Order: sequence, then structure tokens, then C-alpha cells
Amino acid sequence: MFNDDTVLATETSRSHIDLMLKVARAYYLDDRTQSEIAKEIGYSRPTVSRLLKEARETGIVHISIGHALERMRRLEDGLRERYGLRHARVAEVSPGEDPKLIVPRYAAALFAETCAPDSLITVSNGNAVAATVREIPVCDWPKANVAQMIGALSPDNPMTDSPDICRMLAQRIGGSFTTLPVPMILSSAQLADAMRREPQIATTLALGGGADVAIVGVGAVTTIRSGHIFDAYIDQRKAAELYHRGVVGHICGHHIDAEGRHVRTDLCDRTISIDIERLKRIPLVIGVAWGPVKMPAIRACMVGGLISALVTDQATAEMLLQ
Repeated sequence: MFNDDTVLATETSRSHIDLMLKVARAYYLDDRTQSEIAKEIGYSRPTVSRLLKEARETGIVHISIGHALERMRRLEDGLRERYGLRHARVAEVSPGEDPKLIVPRYAAALFAETCAPDSLITVSNGNAVAATVREIPVCDWPKANVAQMIGALSPDNPMTDSPDICRMLAQRIGGSFTTLPVPMILSSAQLADAMRREPQIATTLALGGGADVAIVGVGAVTTIRSGHIFDAYIDQRKAAELYHRGVVGHICGHHIDAEGRHVRTDLCDRTISIDIERLKRIPLVIGVAWGPVKMPAIRACMVGGLISALVTDQATAEMLLQ
């Protein structure tokens, strides 16, 4: 049985909680001022302030910041902390919107924020990189130079090619550009080796490898294909073989496993691109990629230190943090 003191204490506690609830509702739900509440309940304004503070501390009142920008920032913080990134940008893509129209805007904004007017910049190929470059604001950076980091795609490939992207970026920022006048993949390893020794090609590859900033896409490898840039070189059977060897994606023409390690294929010696180890040493590599199919490849690039900044959409960021 409860004694009289216990009953009194319980009643007093309930009365105090009721008072906190009344004050909290008036302040947070009815938008009343503390002075108005104090006058209504017959207490001083400092007492009302203490009741509101106690209501928060005891969990009667929960305050959360629910703006979309705050949610995006939490995801960005999570990506930076988990994967050791220098930068992360997460685009909010509403239902019915196409990420390829939204994510590149965020990538372009990150580039504009982080790139200096006298930077040496390098770019890969693909639709995500091209869309990003189209969104970069027009600048007057005559000291900037844009170098192509990978050879040109097959003539029948509909993707925006790296020479065009290189030229387009240079035009937008008002700088110069240096292209690679050679295909991405040559017919033999011997020819590729000879082309790498050509002064113009060697110089451009050296420039790309020594860049301050890189903008790159990330490709996915599935049992069906090895990404759009390899459509002319890798058929479904070969793609399935790579997949079963543990290859999850590719970046700048290099195939990688789930840990971001380079997986050599019969194309490696025929490919004209900056060395994958040199890519890791570029101070800022902005990877622009999104979607569940690309998620394992994106994660591999971050784990392997192949990109130091990621721009993606909310759904992909959430998957990467699960």
C-alpha cells in the first residue's frame, strides 16, 4: 500500500508534469510568448523559461530540425566520416525528377567552390562528367589549363567524349586545353606503347597525372555489360567473366574490385589513360555518380582512395551509409 507521503509526492509530480505540458503546448504549438504564458498561469517569466528547459531535458519536448537541407548535410557528414572524403555533396532529387538533371548542378557548384583560377584540371569521359561541365558557371580564368586524362571513345559511341568535354570546360572557364589525339583503346599493346612515347601524348598524360583537380565518372560492371565506354570492346560474355572475377566497376578506363584495387584485363596494355596509382595522388578527384547499379563501384572508388570527393543523390548516399 502507498502511504500518504507517497500519494502526495505522486500527485505533486503529476501536477508538475501537467504544468510542463501546458507550458510546452502553449509555447511550441500555440506560438504564445513566455510572458503571455506566465501571465496566464500566474508564474514569473523566468519560471516559464525553466519549465520549458526542464521539458526538453526530461524528453517531454523533442526538437528536431527537419529541413531537407539538414538531412542532406547529415548524409554528407556521414559520407565524409565513413570514407575519409574531403568533400561530399548530396542532391535532393524529388519523386519524378531525373538525377542526371540535378546531381551535375551540385558537382558543378563543388568544382566552382574548390577550384582555383590558376588550376591544372583534368577530365575523363561520360555523360555525368559532360553534364557537370555544362553546369559550371562561366569564368575568366586565363591561367587555368584543362588536360584530357583518357583517350577518345569509339566513333560509334554516343556518349560525350573526353576531347569535347576538355574543350567545353576550357571554354567555360576561359582557360586553355590540351587534348589526347589518340583512341582510348588501341588495336595492340605494341601500338599503345608506341603512342604513349609520342611527345604530345606523353606530355598530356603527364599534365593529367599532375592535375590539381579531376572530374571523373564511375562505371558499373554487371553480368550484362562493363559500362557504356567499353561497349565497343567488351561483350556480354566478357562482362560476365569480369563480374565473376570480382570486378565491380571502372574509373578512367581502369577496372577495379570491391576494395578499389586495379584488376588487370587484356585491355589494360591497350588503354591510353593516366595511371591508376597516379590518379590517387591528384589532390582533389571529384567523382560524379549515382544509382543502385553503380553503388558497389562508387563505394570501391572511395574505399580505394580513387576519389576524394563524391557528388551523388540522396538515395545513393543512404545506400552507401547502410
